[in-house]
Amino acid sequence: MGKKKKKREKAERRRGEAAEETAAPAPMTGKAYAKAMRELHEELVAMQEWVRHKGLKVCLVFEGRDGAGKGGVIKAITERVSPRVFRVVALPAPTEREKSQMYVQRYMPHFPAAGEVVIFDRSWYNRAGVERVMGFASDKQVTKFLEMVPLVEKTMVESGIILLKYWLEVSPDEQTRRLEDRIGDRRKIWKLSPMDIESYTRWDDYTAARDAMFEATHTAWAPWHVVHSDDKAKARLNLIRHLLSLVPYKEAPREKVKLPKREAGASRVPAEHVVLVPGHY
Repeated sequence: MGKKKKKREKAERRRGEAAEETAAPAPMTGKAYAKAMRELHEELVAMQEWVRHKGLKVCLVFEGRDGAGKGGVIKAITERVSPRVFRVVALPAPTEREKSQMYVQRYMPHFPAAGEVVIFDRSWYNRAGVERVMGFASDKQVTKFLEMVPLVEKTMVESGIILLKYWLEVSPDEQTRRLEDRIGDRRKIWKLSPMDIESYTRWDDYTAARDAMFEATHTAWAPWHVVHSDDKAKARLNLIRHLLSLVPYKEAPREKVKLPKREAGASRVPAEHVVLVPGHY
């Protein structure tokens, strides 16, 4: 009986070890995430200083399904850098005048100049996604766009722009969880538009539109990079590391900073100009 018991215990240990090996990776702790993000923020600042020093032009395009985490990634990238170097572009619906223009025309004024990093929170690829699925663009317009955009992007790259395109992919269950969370959170309700609700019912249509977009616009000079974002923390870290690996940068020359002595008798605000903010905590 003793031998049989030991065999059973040994078999159970093996099953437990096998289960641990196949289980999903444990979620990252807040402390580990903060440490990793701090290191990446330092690198983003170093990249920023090199972009400014060398006059590089960087254009980042973020696309993905509703709730995939584009806003969170962009916030993580821009949290510690200068808004004078990193510009976020999130255009509203086109005006009647813009609708009459060449399709990419309204995006062109926002392309980066020397020393800038421009981040498009959704971009000209609206035509291949939401406009196609929701019927705002005809099949002919979409086909023409998919033929044209690789040529436009090739011109951008040949002009010296470093163009990086990211697609954030979220699972159906996680998308549902995130959208439901927005409904019940007054801080996030602005993120949920009637268009988002309508789009939610068209998962397969968006999948087909995404695949057609990839097939037509995944090029040698401007490939798509897919980031799975069910785990927001790991998605942000992985994307930023990848971004840093694709933008060539070094440590920019910088003079050593030393604070001078402050003048004696520092001024204070006259009492008649002071209005105290009432305390509530």
